[in-house]
Amino acid sequence: MPATFNPKSFLRTVTSAPGVYRMYDTQQQVIYVGKAKDLKKRLSSYFRTNLPNIKTQALVSNIANVDVTVTHSETDALLLENDYIKQYMPKYNVLLRDDKSYPYILLSGHKHPRLAYHRGAKRDKGQYFGPYPNGGAVRESLHLMQKLFPIRQCEDVYYKSRSRPCLQYQLERCSAPCVGLVAESEYQAQVQLATLFLKGKDKQVISTLVDKMETAAIDMQYEQAAQYRDQIAALRRVAEQQEVSNASGNMDVIGVHYASGIACFHLMFIREGKIFGSRSYYPSVPAETDIDEVLSAFVSQFYLNADIQRTIPKEVVISHQFADLKPLQHSIATALDKKFEIKINVRGERAKFLSLAETNAHNSVTTRLSHKNTVEQRFQLLEEALELSAPIMRMECFDISHTMGESTVASCVVFNREGPHKADYRRYNISGITGGDDYAAMEQAISRRFDKIENDGKVPDILFIDGGIGQLRVAQKIVDVKCQNLNSPPLLVGVTKGEGRKMGLETFIIGGTEQSFELPSDSPAFHLMVHIRDESHRFAITGHRNKRQKTRNTSSLESIAGIGPKRRKALLQHLGGIQEVKGASIAELAKVPGISLEMAQTIHDALRAG
Repeated sequence: MPATFNPKSFLRTVTSAPGVYRMYDTQQQVIYVGKAKDLKKRLSSYFRTNLPNIKTQALVSNIANVDVTVTHSETDALLLENDYIKQYMPKYNVLLRDDKSYPYILLSGHKHPRLAYHRGAKRDKGQYFGPYPNGGAVRESLHLMQKLFPIRQCEDVYYKSRSRPCLQYQLERCSAPCVGLVAESEYQAQVQLATLFLKGKDKQVISTLVDKMETAAIDMQYEQAAQYRDQIAALRRVAEQQEVSNASGNMDVIGVHYASGIACFHLMFIREGKIFGSRSYYPSVPAETDIDEVLSAFVSQFYLNADIQRTIPKEVVISHQFADLKPLQHSIATALDKKFEIKINVRGERAKFLSLAETNAHNSVTTRLSHKNTVEQRFQLLEEALELSAPIMRMECFDISHTMGESTVASCVVFNREGPHKADYRRYNISGITGGDDYAAMEQAISRRFDKIENDGKVPDILFIDGGIGQLRVAQKIVDVKCQNLNSPPLLVGVTKGEGRKMGLETFIIGGTEQSFELPSDSPAFHLMVHIRDESHRFAITGHRNKRQKTRNTSSLESIAGIGPKRRKALLQHLGGIQEVKGASIAELAKVPGISLEMAQTIHDALRAG
């Protein structure tokens, strides 16, 4: 413990009220945030003579200061603790890094409602169904809905511009309300059936369709009756394939497995008695953290996340008991102002769901540990191959991507001893160089990466350059200048493609000495270097293609006199994209708001001349 901090003196001034405490290190960085019903009692426990927990010992040894905030209740303390953890991301707290919002299916409030993927704030009018665990689950559901109910899923711009039915109508996956090929009453009836289906009321949907089929048959509308028959058959097949709970209602089922410092929370979303999908969470867990703290931290952070507060179910089933379960349950219920119950011992369908969640959590941890061990072995063998005296903690790789010099982008990907560290990936838009000059592009990218770098910054142990000896020399020259004051400047390694650019024949060149070496293609160290090279290549190409597409989508319109940002936006939105603008007739262009007949002629001629 730093000599400047006196725990005895500090504890004499601490209140016994509920509240939140923040612990700081000598750099005035928050290293831990905690809450307490009795601040004095809780903080006193940290400064006992014999601390049993290794993690607590490490934490206390780094405390230089403690800041206390008093609250009116335990619930207020829980909310404040959650806010502080998200704000400071302290190294000794269990951290749930899950900043993605949850996707929904939106049934819009239009005259002809649209089924659509939705993520983010619920600003659009209509009904929202979800949340789904990920975007893939939403897209699968929308694909299924298209086969069951002929409701439009197209964008509004596309829908409004139709003059004849699209391919979805030919495939019998849309009833073409855009051109009036379906009666209003029939379309709204299908919308109602889709709504019931999304709410999990499959039997009611089938019953309604059976009545419609019988009525149509009695009225001798045999073609209509056949359509209902096919729809009923499709719905029954889906109902048989889906795993549906016999118990109705909403709940989250959480299976937990914690081993070798890795915790997995496998969460199954049950809505309206139906499994919407599942998702695994891997919170960042400090070494030697006990299971009670991991469970309590996950539950509090997950269910106080602002994005999901509106969709939290009343019931949560979890596989493990933990010390603060009841107080935490009460505090979350109070904070959310709704019924919230955490259940441990369950039977029947709930027990089956829980067993499935536990199995998935266990398998996820086993897979992660196996991957972690494999990556660790690769790092060790690479250290041996390069004859390094210190372990490799961070590697970076640079690559350049362009098409005939157009839209040049440089990528920088980062690997640590757990594999790719995507939070530190970077792209650099290269400008001010001769098109196709890879040397100049590499020089600019490396210069920007190592500009004003310091010893306490993120310095790689190895810097890979995807390219020949020329690019390696350019990078080495920049690193020698920019990193001359660093205690441990990075080792540069060039990765050159083999004869005929065949995979497995790569040669590696050490920067400075320019000594080349090869490794067997079945060597784990070889696989690691090729992996980071391939990842850098993929990341560069993706950035380049996005930049090139953006440039091509705007440049052809920007070059036309009289077409500014507003008119360009109106053209793209009204017609649906640059290809549609290029293919539009003068009459169609003139229908766009703000585009006169004369301007439409100018646009038409300019795009075809280009």
